[in-house]
Amino acid sequence: MNGGEIIGLIGMILLVSSWVPQTIETVRTRQCPLNLKFIIIYVTAATMLTVYSYVIGDWIFFTLNFLSAFQSAVNLVVKLKEK
Repeated sequence: MNGGEIIGLIGMILLVSSWVPQTIETVRTRQCPLNLKFIIIYVTAATMLTVYSYVIGDWIFFTLNFLSAFQSAVNLVVKLKEK
């Protein structure tokens, strides 16, 4: 692993971990305070970037976007159940 990959890995861990407290709170309270439009755009973008990163073979970018899409999708499901 070179220096660039290490920086990417640290960035991935920090970015994905930023969603963890929100996702835990959403699951625990079964309420999502996030804006619905924001969540839909985020899930869509992260999913598209997951596909792109798979195509180009970048495992750090793939993992980051997959986990971000998954955690934001959890928030989206809860938000949609609130309606």
